[in-house]
Amino acid sequence: MSITSLSPRRKLGPWMATALVVGNMIGSGVFLLPASLAAFGSASLVAWALTATGALLLALVFARLGRAYPRTGGPYAYARRAFGDFIGFQTAWGYWIAVWVGNAAIAVAFVSYLGYFWPALGDTALLAAGVALAAIWLLTAVNVRGVRQGGWIQAVTTVAKLLPLVALAVAAPFFIDAGDFTPFNPSDQSAFGAVTAAASLTLWAFIGIESATVPAEDVENPERTIPRATVAGAIVTAAVYILGTVAVFAAVPRQVLVDSTAPFADAAAIMFGGWAGTVVAIGAIVSAFGALNGWILLQGQVPLAAARDGLFPQVFAKVSRWGTPAVGLVVSSVLVTGLMLLNYNAGLVEQFNFVILLATLTTLIPYAYAAAAQLMLMLTDRERLSGRRLAFDGTIAALAFAYTLWTIAGAGYEVVYKGTLLLLAGIPVYVWLKRRDRHDVAGITRKAA
Repeated sequence: MSITSLSPRRKLGPWMATALVVGNMIGSGVFLLPASLAAFGSASLVAWALTATGALLLALVFARLGRAYPRTGGPYAYARRAFGDFIGFQTAWGYWIAVWVGNAAIAVAFVSYLGYFWPALGDTALLAAGVALAAIWLLTAVNVRGVRQGGWIQAVTTVAKLLPLVALAVAAPFFIDAGDFTPFNPSDQSAFGAVTAAASLTLWAFIGIESATVPAEDVENPERTIPRATVAGAIVTAAVYILGTVAVFAAVPRQVLVDSTAPFADAAAIMFGGWAGTVVAIGAIVSAFGALNGWILLQGQVPLAAARDGLFPQVFAKVSRWGTPAVGLVVSSVLVTGLMLLNYNAGLVEQFNFVILLATLTTLIPYAYAAAAQLMLMLTDRERLSGRRLAFDGTIAALAFAYTLWTIAGAGYEVVYKGTLLLLAGIPVYVWLKRRDRHDVAGITRKAA
């Protein structure tokens, strides 16, 4: 039971596809994470390096799969092709949960930096939730109007967010002192444990590396554009993250950084004066707003792809007159709204840390399936995944799979426990969908008889 291909519409070009990757990764994570990582000291810089390496491995996996299978759905499409309906459904279910749960975290970060200018947001939880929800629904409306409209917002906000981050990264060497990076591991964990725990947090900042693969049928010349946008986006993002974190660690004392709700703005104010903190805070607001836009753009795409294959309720396969998955967009934003209202009493940093770990876990499992899918398809679909680079591609996929397992382990027992329950909760939905399909087939057979 599938739906026919979407009607022709204006698509994302190379720059917009790259902006989607960079903009979805450089969103809320980098602007709030230095405060979360301060508890691990310089060990977090090791985590950044390891995470950047793992992210590049995953980028190469998605680039190869995106070139071979330019179909809407990204990780879902690859997992279903390699392993069949059930793993395909699990991938779509987990990824969809990760997107709308992650949007709650991005909205929290947006409000956190907006509080730099509007202090009442940090004091009044209900007001903060209201502002976050207003941003979510505004961008939902924009993306219902068309992928291209969302793409333009993404391109503009990506440029705006990069400027202050690059400025801080360039200035960092002039403020570095060896004492800024001691002690190496101030946490109560072992060095390996601290690096592993920090890596689970830093991976949140790289979630979105697959962004260009998800709306593949809305990308111009996807076989060429998707791989280039994915790899280029990963390299740019990794450089900005590592240099930016070094700048914050160099400028802001660790004791202050732990409690900061706007670490990059605080660092800029110390380096250049109050005006710079204001500029960076504006950049962070634009960044989070742009990332929220990019992820809202994606939150309807995977349910759309799965519904077209009969693996999500068929209502998600319906598109608006602009050719967008309006039902998926609206339902996802309703779920984000519920999550925000359930947790509005928690502190902003507390909300952010828990939600990003949960969203990271439910994304890592689709990432693991995608890496494993490449290995499987190299054996079963030699026509598309063969050639001189076969051994190289296989090694990259195996290393990417091992990396996802390591980061899942680092998320902690509570997050793995709750994330696993969320994933298992989808099984009754899958059973219902399969029962519906059998009922429909039986009905058709009876009519034919």
